[in-house]
Amino acid sequence: MDRKKINPTLKLVLEMGPIVVFFVAYLKLREKLFVIGGTEYEGFILVTAGFIPLMILSSAILYKLTGHLSKMQVATLVLVVIFGGLSVWLNDDRFFKMKPTMIYLLFAGALGVGLLRGQSYLKYVMEEMLPLQDEGWLVLTRRLTAFFFILAVLNELIWRTQTTDTWVYFKTFGLSAAIFVFFMTQGKVFQTYAIPEDHPAEAEDL
Repeated sequence: MDRKKINPTLKLVLEMGPIVVFFVAYLKLREKLFVIGGTEYEGFILVTAGFIPLMILSSAILYKLTGHLSKMQVATLVLVVIFGGLSVWLNDDRFFKMKPTMIYLLFAGALGVGLLRGQSYLKYVMEEMLPLQDEGWLVLTRRLTAFFFILAVLNELIWRTQTTDTWVYFKTFGLSAAIFVFFMTQGKVFQTYAIPEDHPAEAEDL
């Protein structure tokens, strides 16, 4: 299926909507207990249970509208289903809290494998958004690999040592802000290794 362009606002809603809903629902249900089938569930577990189908639905709509999901989006969805499902099934919030750790370790590992082969897998994901020379992609990939590993370690430290409230705020705002800041601080790389607009042939070769 060919990729299709959709309204950027709609795309943002589909990508970030489930996270926003998760956060709002958690704030409303975090102090409540629910008895289902004779078993007590905290609000966090019920919110997680609702987050899983919401992620599946938003991803399906995004794929239907664009004809494409990135490998990162697919990997994230799979891990949400696996670790979120384990948390609900076992009534244990630790599995869902581990999810960001697994996601960032997976991304760091995948990018690291590419670097060992002298390639930038990041280029295949973001080439349309950031036209860079090959050397620039390698520089950015090395930095992002280290950054993902740091985020994985940080997530482990937060959920293991802090309250669930702190972790939810960290996951909702902290991780997103950290990624935004990371790319904002890479301006020198983008400037140094940008492909000149008057060299279309070079851009096609990369």
